[in-house]
Amino acid sequence: MKKVLVIYYSQTGQLTEILQNIVSTIEGKDVHVDYHQIQPVNEYPFPWKEKDFYDAFPESFLQIPEPINELSSEILQKKYDLIILGYTVWYLTPSIPVNSFLKSEAAKKLLNNTPVVTVIACRNMWIQAQEKVKILLLDCNAKLVGNIAMVDKNINHVSVITIMHWMFKGKKTRFLGFFPKPGVSEADIERAEIFGVPIKNALIADDFSGLQPELLKLKAVKVKPLLIATDERGNFVFSKWANLIIKKGASGSPKRAKWLVLFKYYLLFAIWVIAPIVFIVFLLTYPLKRNKINREKAYFSSVTTTKDS
Repeated sequence: MKKVLVIYYSQTGQLTEILQNIVSTIEGKDVHVDYHQIQPVNEYPFPWKEKDFYDAFPESFLQIPEPINELSSEILQKKYDLIILGYTVWYLTPSIPVNSFLKSEAAKKLLNNTPVVTVIACRNMWIQAQEKVKILLLDCNAKLVGNIAMVDKNINHVSVITIMHWMFKGKKTRFLGFFPKPGVSEADIERAEIFGVPIKNALIADDFSGLQPELLKLKAVKVKPLLIATDERGNFVFSKWANLIIKKGASGSPKRAKWLVLFKYYLLFAIWVIAPIVFIVFLLTYPLKRNKINREKAYFSSVTTTKDS
């Protein structure tokens, strides 16, 4: 009997549904699956209040762990054959609860020398978040063997509008009646079950060496070259903002709140003004960078830990 642990954090329930669909084709008489949703001591209510959404930025981006409830002794005492780690992306970074788990002693015990498949559900930019997860997994001596990235496929500026409506109103519905639904599409969520087949085959064979190529055949990951550059640039700028704001005080302090308002308006300016300029520059320089872009697409589609390896 193979043992699998699905560990994750989902505010909206979307990631939970994706994971359940993937696991539906893994679990069976020869595979037992345990589930654990990471529970922060201080919850992040959904829908978000706008001030809380922006207030989570510095700690999220700087990967500052917050207290989480302990895992059950039953889970901690088991040695799993595979761990499926599900996470969402907050400010180009794994969410605070998932980051907090990966920096815990429990994670070091559970993940040590254990194959891990990551499952991401987000708007569109996940590449640098996954790079950060790779580092955290290395710190836990885990073996990243597969990655699935499920995203909102609507065009960038449309998805910004619909996701914000969802985050602040709590309804995964059509904004104003004619915008598309936010998040990962229902068809893609249902289709997620196909990813469980190669995962189970690798699990039963106890050989994960060819898993990611099999997942890629099923379009588990699609790397958009434009978003590679946008994600990298976003991380550079977010680093400046996060380090500035964290020095202004703890969460909820008035000094910090003023700077978060400025960050909010910068973010809107970056999305609606800077991003289109980046897109134009990308198109103009694409022929000169084609080989580099192809190398980056191959790397970010893989489970390789460093670009030099």
